[in-house]
Amino acid sequence: MLEIDYHAILPELIATGTLLVVLVVDLFLPQRLKVWNPVLTLAGIIGAGVALATLIGEQRVTFNGTFVVDNYAVLFKFLFLAATALTVLVSKDYVDEHASTSHGEFYFLLLSALVGMLVMPSARDLLVLFIALETISIPGFVMAGFRKTKNEGGEAALKFFLIGVLSTAIMLFGMSMIYGATATTNLYLIAERLGNVPPQADALIAASILMIIAGFAFKVSAVPFHFWAPDAYEGAPVPVAAFLSVASKAAGFAGLLQICFVAFADKAEIWAPGFAILSVATMTLGNIVALSQTNVIRLFAYSSIAQAGYIMLPFAIVAGVGPEIRQDAFAAALTYILIYSVMNMGAFAVITLVGRTIGHDVADYDGLARRQPAVAMAMMFFLLSLAGMIPTAGFWAKFFVFRSALRADVAWIAAVMVVNTIIALFYYVQLGGRMFLRTSKDDAPLRISVALGVAIAATALIVGVLTINPDVLHEFSPRSTLVAF
Repeated sequence: MLEIDYHAILPELIATGTLLVVLVVDLFLPQRLKVWNPVLTLAGIIGAGVALATLIGEQRVTFNGTFVVDNYAVLFKFLFLAATALTVLVSKDYVDEHASTSHGEFYFLLLSALVGMLVMPSARDLLVLFIALETISIPGFVMAGFRKTKNEGGEAALKFFLIGVLSTAIMLFGMSMIYGATATTNLYLIAERLGNVPPQADALIAASILMIIAGFAFKVSAVPFHFWAPDAYEGAPVPVAAFLSVASKAAGFAGLLQICFVAFADKAEIWAPGFAILSVATMTLGNIVALSQTNVIRLFAYSSIAQAGYIMLPFAIVAGVGPEIRQDAFAAALTYILIYSVMNMGAFAVITLVGRTIGHDVADYDGLARRQPAVAMAMMFFLLSLAGMIPTAGFWAKFFVFRSALRADVAWIAAVMVVNTIIALFYYVQLGGRMFLRTSKDDAPLRISVALGVAIAATALIVGVLTINPDVLHEFSPRSTLVAF
């Protein structure tokens, strides 16, 4: 009989209960009381966070080993809860103004995606990983088209959906072949049985691994699976673009870490060279195309693509290395994901503010420092951190990745990363310069809501803490590993 550890799945249960409450309450509440939907959503997120805090330091296994709660899972779950809470704050004004007839629908979809994200880092089975990934993706398809009266919204959702379905089919085909070769979907058993697969099946195994990685590459918008990202970000509401570029991308990387460092850990010679190509192509194309963008959302879409390239670099250096270097690469990737998520969410909070009041062109940031000095300072901080300027949190994230590449004696890819960092510096600093060095047509202060102000201040504070003490994350990362390297 299946024994379920309800304490282990308590955060997921609370998030699921909250989305059902939001759905029912939205159905029966009169229109004037729909304002309680974001309050209920935040209350559920806080409740899930409290439940998750009771699992810190725990090692729990349930559902016959397919669901594991460890430090790795807890760390990612805190990230997803924080990103979703920030999305609620950033999106409140937009939903109130533009989605009055589908107020609860937005928060229901957001919480549905959150449930999938909470399951993702605990999944130790291919089927559970797939279900979690689709639970994240399907609400994302709908939210991308939430601007129902705009053609761009429908186009964004359609592109996102079609390419997403294609990547899902490729990934499922790879998973089916892995199951055929190992007769299991458990990640640990797959790792164990792949070593006993006969040599004549090596080509099948290699093709299967590459197909699965290709499916996840779509989720993290890696080149050449990135085509959906700029159009989806531009066509979707800005808060949804922020959610897709931060929480959804982090969830994709959480799955990739489990696939590569658990199930296919002993097959790194197959997937590491592929990640080297993906990493270089992704960071280079993302940065070069971002240079020519005049729409700030598309600029950050390509910036997000480039950042995915940096995160994939540690995956590319683990073939034929010892456990210490592999552990360092794992910690570097995990630290980069966490730091990137916070600073990118902060930048999108500012983009939401400017977009509501002025517009989304790069020129709309001219003279922002005169109109809203505190917001301009926060945005400049986020931009410099995303660029990797010393001594910001973004610098430390890049430093950890760069150091792991040097320790693995893969200097060429570290050099490519440095060149791309210099390229990225141009468009980040150019946008920042517009805020402080140019004048705007209107010097009237921007109206900023309490929710949006809290989101900007919170992300700036977290990035500031990580700038002062980046080891808060990096030292914890090795202790949150999935397996003993």
